[in-house]
Amino acid sequence: MNNNLRGRVTIPTDSNITDDIKRAINLWGADAIRDCDGTKLDESILNLGVKVYSTYLTTRSDQIWANNNKDELQELYLMSEPSIAKSELLEIDIMKGYYKEQFKVDTIHDEKKWWQVIDRTTGKTIENNKWILDKKNMKVIIKDATLWHEYTVNFLVYMIWDPTQMYNHITNNWGDKPHELPYDCRQPKTQKHILNLLDNWLENNKDVDVVRFTTFFYHFTLCFNEEAKEKFVDWFGYSSSVSPLALEEFKKEKGYELKSEDIVDEGYYNSPFRIPTKAFKDYIDYQSKWVAALAKEMVDKVHYANKEAMMFLGDNWIGTEPYGKYFESIGIDAVVGSVGNGTTLRMISDIPGVKYTEGRFLPYFFPDVFKEGGKPEEEALENWIQARRAILRKPLDRIGYGGYLGLAMKFPKFLKTVEKICDEFREIHENIKGDKAYTPKFKVAILNCWGKLRKWQTNQVAHALWYKEIYSYVGVIESLSGMALDIEFISFDEIKKNGIPEDIGVIINSGDAYTAWSGGEYWKDSEILEKLRKWVNDGGGFIGIGEPTAYQYEGKYFQLSDVLGVDKEIGFSLSTRKYNKLEQNHFIIEDLKTKIDFGESMKSIYTKGDNSRILAMEKGDVALSINTYGNGRAVYIAGLPYNDENCRLLLRAIYWAFNKENDMKKYYVSNEKTECAVYEKVNKMAIINNSKEEQETEVYINGKVDRKIKLNPTEIKWINIK
Repeated sequence: MNNNLRGRVTIPTDSNITDDIKRAINLWGADAIRDCDGTKLDESILNLGVKVYSTYLTTRSDQIWANNNKDELQELYLMSEPSIAKSELLEIDIMKGYYKEQFKVDTIHDEKKWWQVIDRTTGKTIENNKWILDKKNMKVIIKDATLWHEYTVNFLVYMIWDPTQMYNHITNNWGDKPHELPYDCRQPKTQKHILNLLDNWLENNKDVDVVRFTTFFYHFTLCFNEEAKEKFVDWFGYSSSVSPLALEEFKKEKGYELKSEDIVDEGYYNSPFRIPTKAFKDYIDYQSKWVAALAKEMVDKVHYANKEAMMFLGDNWIGTEPYGKYFESIGIDAVVGSVGNGTTLRMISDIPGVKYTEGRFLPYFFPDVFKEGGKPEEEALENWIQARRAILRKPLDRIGYGGYLGLAMKFPKFLKTVEKICDEFREIHENIKGDKAYTPKFKVAILNCWGKLRKWQTNQVAHALWYKEIYSYVGVIESLSGMALDIEFISFDEIKKNGIPEDIGVIINSGDAYTAWSGGEYWKDSEILEKLRKWVNDGGGFIGIGEPTAYQYEGKYFQLSDVLGVDKEIGFSLSTRKYNKLEQNHFIIEDLKTKIDFGESMKSIYTKGDNSRILAMEKGDVALSINTYGNGRAVYIAGLPYNDENCRLLLRAIYWAFNKENDMKKYYVSNEKTECAVYEKVNKMAIINNSKEEQETEVYINGKVDRKIKLNPTEIKWINIK
């Protein structure tokens, strides 16, 4: 370890391993320790002379209260599995497919008022007098059902096992450890109790320096099936934040009534892929405002006790919305979150209004990784390489790890790898001295339905979780997370209301058709189309990935097919002949040495207009093309998984789209497996090797080759730029 640089690192603890904790502090240069789910900091640990974080669970720290007030547990809206009526009397087992140890049907509140039975064949709600609830068997019985129609029930359940504790319980094989019940802090009685509980905790934990709220009040949506496996997960989901009280208060504040279907949303539960309705956006706003107000009360108490308040961006983070309009009013000192890649790192490091940010790196110290034959050091290095390029753009202030330290201490190679990571992280800070990495004067905007509310959160299901259907899109923001560019996230509503900001040079629209990320019915809005067409015509750059501007309407599928120079054949225009001609040479593909990986790619894309040129094809379909449009330019890409080559491809596409090819090599490295970041105030350039092999690269400064350097596997090298 570089003994001249210590600090900026938080490590987890464990029970009865004080000597190992001391060893880890010394080895990794840690200056802070934290407890974990199921552990408690004892006196020997508290007196090690480092900063002490303690996890604070606002909604499940008092299980006596939870068990004595089960009418004030958190609630969810669920939808039953669809049932087909094969007779006029239809019985629906509403809990079929759900884990009965996680949920209990709410039979306290009037089901006729809060539930809905819906004919999913017609979309109509069934009148209350045509169904009853058999509370003994938990079945909804529909009378006079229409034969061969499909029916579902939207119903309320109490959560009788916290999803995070359940996950930890299953993963760590905790056996007979009691299931923890989460209570609802919106309930007046419970709210008063949790505030008193915090007062008492602060009084009894004077040695704690940082209260790490995990998080505040409402867990992201995570439901398990009958086999205790994940059934539905939405890291952005609000369906676990409902209750009759919340819905009543919503009506008072917003002036109209929400229905269960506004939350259930045909069983999609308003996943971020859905184009958000006015009702759902209003509900997010309403919950965020309420969460911020109560969270501020708790943070104020922490500050009054002369401690720092930290929020974990995970677990019960719903309603905090770090990029929403109420977050800064909470007054939180710091945010910590799990770093799965560069995208999730930027999601944390870009958060405004906090004193510092911290990233919890992978792997988590759990037995699913730290087991015989396991190689956690490989996962740690992969995690660091992908996150490092984003750190060079917008650094976290601190890093750390989570889980149970006793497991990690049995793996010497892992300990050495983390030592190297911690040293390198501190050296980055020591070199840049707070300077912002160089970026060109123009910005790149990601255009979708959510805008900045989902900054660095686009096209994702759960935190850094890989899905076949999205990796071709997540690769876009992962590439951008470490590029020398300023990235904005804008919404269609913002364009419609305010136009396109003057400092935006390139707009990217990336996603599948009819999702919130592509835009769906927004592409029928003539005002939005007019503003975008004029903006590109006047010199803007537009990049479409996957199914950009897609909405079948008025003879076209891509509504900006004239701008993009391509459209998608969906079978309606097969009688119109199409001719595709491939061109081999262009600025965008100049650096490429291997075949482009378009991921899942797109079928049936064809050129349209006189100015479109094809740069790559997949099985006869256009996969990469360019188009000129007045003074502007557009690029179409069929898909862009994250890899070194695609990252370089996107960078070159951005500079070409904005007609700034000559500016790209102001600071540049020729080898696509390497990248650079420049800090002009301190006259330094960082050059990183993103591969596990030795690399050689030419270094450009002000458009000219300054030198050629070699980098060891995964190395970062610092040079003076003057």
